Amino acid sequence: MDLFEYNKIKKFNDNAPLAARMRPRTLEEFVGQKHIVGKNKLLYRAIKADKLSSVIFYGPPGTGKTTLARIIANSTESRFTQLNATTAGIKDIKETVKDANEQLSISGKRTILFIDEIHRFNKTQQDALLPHVEDGTIILIGATTENPYFEVNNALVSRSIIFSLNPLEKSDIKELLKNTLADNERGYGNKNIDISDDALEFLSDVANGDARSALNALELAVITTEEDPEGRIIIDLEVAQECIQKRALNYDKDGDNHYDTISAFIKSMRGSDPDAALYYLAKMIYAGEDPKFIARRIVICASEDVGNADPHALMVAVNAAHAVNFIGMPESRIILAQAVTYIACAPKSNAAYLGIDKALSDVKHKRIKTVPSHLKDAHYNGAESLGNGNGYKYAHDYPGHYVKQQYLPDELIGTVYYEPTENGVEKKIKDKLDRLRNNK
Repeated sequence: MDLFEYNKIKKFNDNAPLAARMRPRTLEEFVGQKHIVGKNKLLYRAIKADKLSSVIFYGPPGTGKTTLARIIANSTESRFTQLNATTAGIKDIKETVKDANEQLSISGKRTILFIDEIHRFNKTQQDALLPHVEDGTIILIGATTENPYFEVNNALVSRSIIFSLNPLEKSDIKELLKNTLADNERGYGNKNIDISDDALEFLSDVANGDARSALNALELAVITTEEDPEGRIIIDLEVAQECIQKRALNYDKDGDNHYDTISAFIKSMRGSDPDAALYYLAKMIYAGEDPKFIARRIVICASEDVGNADPHALMVAVNAAHAVNFIGMPESRIILAQAVTYIACAPKSNAAYLGIDKALSDVKHKRIKTVPSHLKDAHYNGAESLGNGNGYKYAHDYPGHYVKQQYLPDELIGTVYYEPTENGVEKKIKDKLDRLRNNK
């Protein structure tokens, strides 16, 4: 490294945001996404061997899409160039392809073209890339926060390997922050920073899988906190909250408060208190709880606590769970709130829940010899000679499509599992069942 290069790097490190300075330069420095860049994984092997084919990185902001592209740029012997789909047009694509062809003919090197936010290219712009990706003139690396199967041309998708990047784990963010605090060259290793465990936990958690967000908050905390008389920059929980403009909640996703909150949430819906249910829903959303987890609990409550008192409750809950799956936050909060308030206000019955548990107990503990003969399958050869199906009464042949006959095994005659309540739709079910059971 000559003096000019050294001064250039030093100037960058002095002026660039912390998130840019701490961008990993090698696979060894890269944190998270072990499912694709873990040792001996496909992408890891391809980068190490410099044998990369066209790829599209798909995932939320701050998960490492651009960083992986730059690591590839540092690792490859191919020519590397970059376009941003928000500013580039057909002219830029044509110039890039022309340069790529010239380089290929002069040096034999192919060109890796990184296109950030590739979903912002329109169909014509994407089509302009296709023949050059197909003939190998260009190795495409696309990065997108949108589902490429919807936002990128099928022809480009079919010629690329899609790598899905996940939000970083809390442990990944914490490792990144610790590395930054210890890094003398690009981070804060040369500063006397005293960060509390609570503050570190909070920043790691509230970043919600976005490394850039966590590093921006740490940088703001460091540059806005005055040194104490001993020359220390003390970052406690209060400072961390101010720097990310979010209040810390006593909500550990793996601890008692998590289970206490979800318990209170369910009991509020069961107890027909929509206001309390919305409060606990808001608490979970604010704390970064997985909306899919919340949706699953709503579905369970719809069946366990509402049941047939309002059969629509399960439909509302299941539809909400599906919607959350493809809408994502923050809009999913509205979908969850709709389902929660419907179920909280619905009439309640746990009759189906009690019924199946009682039936399961009998299956487990009582010895039942066989299914009544008239209910057995009579469709195979020899079934009639065994008496299977003899005497079975087909319900649709009778008035009201009902006929009194034995369905339970002999040992369970007279057993009642399902006892409908007087609530909502189930009252009608109860009245009908009472008539049928009493043969009225």
